[in-house]
Amino acid sequence: MILALLSLAILLICGYMVGSELLSRQKEKEDFEQLAKMVTVEKPSATPAPTEPSAADERPAATSTPTPDSEESQEQRRDLSELFAMNDDFVGWLCIPDTDINYPVMHTPDDPAKYLRRDFRGEYSESGVPFLDFRCSLDSDNLIIYGHNMMNGTMFAALQGYVQEDFCKAHPIVEFQTADGCAEYRVFAVAWVKSNDDWYKAVDLSSAEDFNSAVDKVMSKALFTINSAPEYGVQILTLSTCYDSAHNGRLLVLAAKL
Repeated sequence: MILALLSLAILLICGYMVGSELLSRQKEKEDFEQLAKMVTVEKPSATPAPTEPSAADERPAATSTPTPDSEESQEQRRDLSELFAMNDDFVGWLCIPDTDINYPVMHTPDDPAKYLRRDFRGEYSESGVPFLDFRCSLDSDNLIIYGHNMMNGTMFAALQGYVQEDFCKAHPIVEFQTADGCAEYRVFAVAWVKSNDDWYKAVDLSSAEDFNSAVDKVMSKALFTINSAPEYGVQILTLSTCYDSAHNGRLLVLAAKL
């Protein structure tokens, strides 16, 4: 009887812990979804109201080619003003279209791992928030952003898809929007490295020699390449997450600014 009661108690405790963990992960997911709603800009309807045709309307319409001025402004993809007001550590929004990666990015040079286990509001969170390497500034030659590879598919878990070349080709663009606007980066390589790889030190590559040497080294470790290596002067965006943690592995998705 004692063993039975002890087993039941252990079962109840384990069930409670698992349930609490699942609820916590779900709350974290919902919190990020709420942040995404806060920055979403509603697009105006593209269909004009119907009007009575005039004589001029009956003439054949001249075909026109869309110009950059007529396209959606990059700055209007998201409205980040509220998040900037909420948290001084917030520096931008990262999005890979048609994937689950759609998150704020934090930057705390004086406390590098601050958001490793904190949510956007600074409270404890197992998922943390994607954050920019403390050695980087938004003008660095290589922007390195870290995110957890969560088992529930959140944070940077979707980067695992990039080990498949077809997935990489289907999701070639990474968007990173800051106070200066929304920049697009095209994926050019996917690599598996160790957590102490030299690429993590390649932040400010001031000369063509340093830039080309660092890029050549990381390209030599690539699982595959999609596009040619970027030329000196082009900013690189590196997304990093755990991959094969048993061997201290990291997955890098490398993209060049368009």
